[in-house]
Amino acid sequence: MNEPVRILSDLHLGHKISRIRQVSALRPLIAGAGTVIFNGDTWQELAAPFRQHSREMLDELQWLCAEEAADAIFLPGNHDPSWPGQGWIELANGRIVISHGDSLLFDGSPWKREILGNREKILEIWRQFPDAVRDPAQRHELARLIARELCSIEHSAGRHLIQRAWDAAFPPTRALHMLASWLHHGRHGAEFLKIFFPQAEVLVTGHFHQRGCWQHRGKLIINTGTFMDPGRAQWVEWQKGLLSRGNIIEGPQACALGETLDLWRIG
Repeated sequence: MNEPVRILSDLHLGHKISRIRQVSALRPLIAGAGTVIFNGDTWQELAAPFRQHSREMLDELQWLCAEEAADAIFLPGNHDPSWPGQGWIELANGRIVISHGDSLLFDGSPWKREILGNREKILEIWRQFPDAVRDPAQRHELARLIARELCSIEHSAGRHLIQRAWDAAFPPTRALHMLASWLHHGRHGAEFLKIFFPQAEVLVTGHFHQRGCWQHRGKLIINTGTFMDPGRAQWVEWQKGLLSRGNIIEGPQACALGETLDLWRIG
């Protein structure tokens, strides 16, 4: 894999509340990278109101990567589960694992209304993957099936921020699940590595729309956030044995890689 390897996630291209209006604004985030890993929820595969525009933006993104001579790797997320491949990437001889993040949780996205009211459906899907408790390939396939079978029925098109905040808060159990996923993200990530990738030291995720990093039981968990309001996005990069992360500075015409916040030597 060509270095530097840059990791971005949760672009949500074409979604009404994605802040990416022009794909060309992403060029500075891609320029200079040997490989760019888009860690899930890059486009709106499952959302009919946004799918066509999202597909056009995705095509443009792929052209942009080609123009910058950066290899593009797309990992599946719960909004775009049909990308081929195993669903995760390992770097540094398995010390770093990159995965979208919905595989960390039993029900993928427990804050979604479609999942809150379908416990039996979740259990039925789990029964189809008896080895998902120890096999990472089955665990990721299970997460993809949950995403397809229980995708969002309603979307935030046309809603203002206050309306979206109200949607997020009700029913109260939805808000509680969101809060719990944020509070325990480090623990969930460390447990995921212990079960499926015990040799790994670092897990890089998206999905939770909560940028940051956490240390838990000797594991480093990094979340690159999102380009969808109200979350904010970060970049992660791997080069010459060093892993780094920083904020993304967003602008209507161009984004930029902000200063490095953390630097770790792995291995």
